Amino acid sequence: MAANTKKAKTGKIRNKLLLCIVPSVAITVTVLIAVTTILSRNAMIKSAKAELNSSITNQSDNIESWLDENLQFFATAKKTIEAANPNDQELQAMLDGWYGFNSNSTNGLYIASASGKTYEASESDLNLSDPTSSTWYKEGLTRVNMAYGSAYKNAEGVNVISASGILDDGGDEISVISADVTLDKISIIVNSGVKMKNASSFLVDKTDNTILAHRDFSLVSSTLSTSSSDKLLAGVAEQLSKGDYSEATIGNYMVDFKEIPGTTWILVSYIETDVILADVNHIVNLSIAIGILSIIIITAIILLTINKAMKPLSGISKDIVAMSGGDFTIEVEAKSNDEIGLMGDQVNEFVTSMRKMLHSISDESDKLKAQSENSDTVSKNMYSASESQSEAMKQLNETVDQLAAAVNDIASSATTLATVVADTRDNSHKAESSMNETVEISKKGRSDMEQLSSAMSGMSDSNARLMESISRVDTASNEITNIVGLIGEIAEETNLLSLNASIEAARAGEAGKGFAVVATQIAKLAQTSAESATNIGTLINEVHNLIQEVVGQANESAASIEQNSSLIETAVDTFDKIYDNIQESNDLIREMITGVEKVDDVATNVAAISEEQAASADEILATSQNMVEQANNITRSSQDVAANAHELAGTSDTLTSYVQQFKI
Repeated sequence: MAANTKKAKTGKIRNKLLLCIVPSVAITVTVLIAVTTILSRNAMIKSAKAELNSSITNQSDNIESWLDENLQFFATAKKTIEAANPNDQELQAMLDGWYGFNSNSTNGLYIASASGKTYEASESDLNLSDPTSSTWYKEGLTRVNMAYGSAYKNAEGVNVISASGILDDGGDEISVISADVTLDKISIIVNSGVKMKNASSFLVDKTDNTILAHRDFSLVSSTLSTSSSDKLLAGVAEQLSKGDYSEATIGNYMVDFKEIPGTTWILVSYIETDVILADVNHIVNLSIAIGILSIIIITAIILLTINKAMKPLSGISKDIVAMSGGDFTIEVEAKSNDEIGLMGDQVNEFVTSMRKMLHSISDESDKLKAQSENSDTVSKNMYSASESQSEAMKQLNETVDQLAAAVNDIASSATTLATVVADTRDNSHKAESSMNETVEISKKGRSDMEQLSSAMSGMSDSNARLMESISRVDTASNEITNIVGLIGEIAEETNLLSLNASIEAARAGEAGKGFAVVATQIAKLAQTSAESATNIGTLINEVHNLIQEVVGQANESAASIEQNSSLIETAVDTFDKIYDNIQESNDLIREMITGVEKVDDVATNVAAISEEQAASADEILATSQNMVEQANNITRSSQDVAANAHELAGTSDTLTSYVQQFKI
């Protein structure tokens, strides 16, 4: 192989496999961790929601149970009073007897009438001034059965809630019975009764968003606001304002709401999301650590497996590299029965086949070299013979070429003669045709001149008749002139008569006015007739003058017609002489055409014979040229054979040099 061949950059299959497998394993582990994290987070959130809901439900049930227990005691006392219908002393005794019986109501039961009269236990510390304007009294007037109202601070500043209702004691006034319950027990339930770990609760009155119970005592009795700096409290206020008591996520808190039946209270329970997801985050961190450790272990296992699998392939790779360098003396050892072992067996068979093939190529190269030497000798002999033959054919070709040139000259001259004669014959026919046309034209010209002479005679007669007509018109115009003069005289006499009639009418006075009008009209008519006669006379004079001019022009036309008639007769005689001369020329042209046709036949025969001789000479020349070309082809072929023999020898040497590069 060539020493300067650039070695290609190679990489190890092990590294390529690791680059493919390790990222795939890493991606798979990452996806598994992500899916596990998402599923764990969702499951944890779902479990936390259920636990928070269970916790707030338990708290709500405890608060409701505690409130119902107290309310039942108060309702029983109310029914007892209503059933006994006691007087003031008996009522006071009942209130004193129940005092201290319910530990949640430290001041016991108390009653107020519409007139402001109050009843309470003797040991009670209540301040019942102006009871009718108090919250508990107003709320009690709205219901028959005792029920809880809104929470408020009593006179001692303690947060309480009153259970009040109308007392039907048989009296004339409406009375309200009530009992106060402190919110301390409710605060204990709200703050300490949370079942869910790390969760917290607080109690809100939805009527005015007042916090009734909270583990932060500073917030108790404060009002929730959406503008609060505490995002949790602001979010709860917004939910309450919308009346939405469903589960919600506010800031970083999971929040649940629960209405307390029989009250206007809302129990709010919440827990931080980070607290819920603390276990999930721990699991995620643990999963990431396990995933990284798994990737390292899997990578090590894959690396050991690949090294073990690729170990037999390294020996085969070395043998293939040696084989690519031309060494076919190698023996490939196949130590496994898998695909790599099969590849080693096939490479071994390929080396054996190549070794045999190289031996065969070397033998064939020697034979090829011997054949090329024989071909070179034969081609030299062929070249010498073809050179001699080519020289002889060239001389023959020159002789035939000269013969063909002479024959072609004769044929060309004969053809030219035939062409000239043919053209002359055609021109003669054209001259004959032109002469015939000239004869016809001269005949027609003579006929036209005769017709023109007749026409001139007719014009002379017509002119004479025109002169007679003009004379008659002149005579008639003179007669019209006389008549017009007579009309003018009549018009003058009529004018005189109308003048006399006007004079007579003037003499007749009124009786002659109508006759005067007629005389006036007759005078106007006579004047008009005289003017018309004058105009007619003028026109007739103009017509007479025109007639005299026409007579003069007619006389001139008559003289011209006589002169033209004599010239036309002379032209007719001239046309007769021209016609006779043309007829004689036509006869001479016909005789000349007959002679030209005979010459044309002879020239045509000579041209045909010359063309046949030229064609034969061309065929001989073409055959001679083909023979020369074939001789040249033989010469070139012998040269090609010699060149191929040299090339074959070079190929044999090249094959030998290639085979020598291999070790066999």
